[in-house]
Amino acid sequence: MAMNSSTSLRVLRLATRTKLIASPLVFAVVFAGLSSASQAQTPFYQGKQIRLIIGSTAGGGYDLWPRVMVRYLTRHIPGNPDIVPQNMPGAGGIVGANYVYGIAKPDGLTIGAFNPALYFDQLIKRDEVKFDWSKFAWIGSPEQNEILHFIRTDAPFKTIDDLRNAKEPARCGSSGTGTTGHYIPRLLEEVLGIKTHIVSGYQGGAEIDVAIERNEVVCWSPLIATYFGREPYKRWHKSGFTRVVLQTGDKRDPRLKDVPTLPELMQQYKTPEAGRRLARVILTAVTLGRRVKILRDAYAKAIKDPELLAEAEKRGWDINPVTGDDLEARAKDVIAQPADVIEKMKWVLGK
Repeated sequence: MAMNSSTSLRVLRLATRTKLIASPLVFAVVFAGLSSASQAQTPFYQGKQIRLIIGSTAGGGYDLWPRVMVRYLTRHIPGNPDIVPQNMPGAGGIVGANYVYGIAKPDGLTIGAFNPALYFDQLIKRDEVKFDWSKFAWIGSPEQNEILHFIRTDAPFKTIDDLRNAKEPARCGSSGTGTTGHYIPRLLEEVLGIKTHIVSGYQGGAEIDVAIERNEVVCWSPLIATYFGREPYKRWHKSGFTRVVLQTGDKRDPRLKDVPTLPELMQQYKTPEAGRRLARVILTAVTLGRRVKILRDAYAKAIKDPELLAEAEKRGWDINPVTGDDLEARAKDVIAQPADVIEKMKWVLGK
């Protein structure tokens, strides 16, 4: 959530991920100063209603985690305010983020949930961006998730070398430049020399799933949590319909013990330092006053709530929290990039 000055706009964000958990997601809140005396008498949020602005359409992955999370978050905010979700999609989440950052009344009663890869758009200076990512004060994340790249098993690509040397690049599905389906294949071309034919225009992951089954495209790059957390991926993996060829984490996921990590592959293929730095900047997206402390404390308690943990397990969602302090440091780091990295980002995002 952002902090400008002690008495002006502050925006608070909590990164969660998903694309069903599909990629990281963030919660934010705007507020002005609040005296400690009023806090001591009556909890600020008592009797109040918080509006949750969700920067995506209803029913999708980016919509699910925040709707689940707020049910538990309100239990641990002193005063137990009602939290009412409102979808505000547009421009990949930029519309909602701009609203929370600069339009919503700074009274602490507006929270936002957005795709944290939005900082890409600030880095490459898209005109639509009206927020400053480095000034958000993050609350936490329920997951530390990574991305994988899979291919239909019957496609003529069995190894990384097959992909690097293919005369006809693999066709991968994408629903937009700010999604993993676009920026992961572009990143792989830059750091590993893997060319991909990106097929854009799909509305979302469900449409890409159908395209894969129809053999219109043969590859995609979802989060590991998505791949192991919902259908049709669980069925595809179990039946051998898909083959995972790489994962982005520093360590191999226990469920993908035989699949190399991107750092391992960059070491193997001697990726230059500029490429490694670009990878760190891009992949940070999937890991992201007194009232700030209230919300961070409430989040820390909510993420340990036994009922939330049980619900997440039932849904097949991973929980591996990151602190707000850590996310805040990462957010400031990724925005402070040299010109050459930003130029590479523009290429990755197709600008």
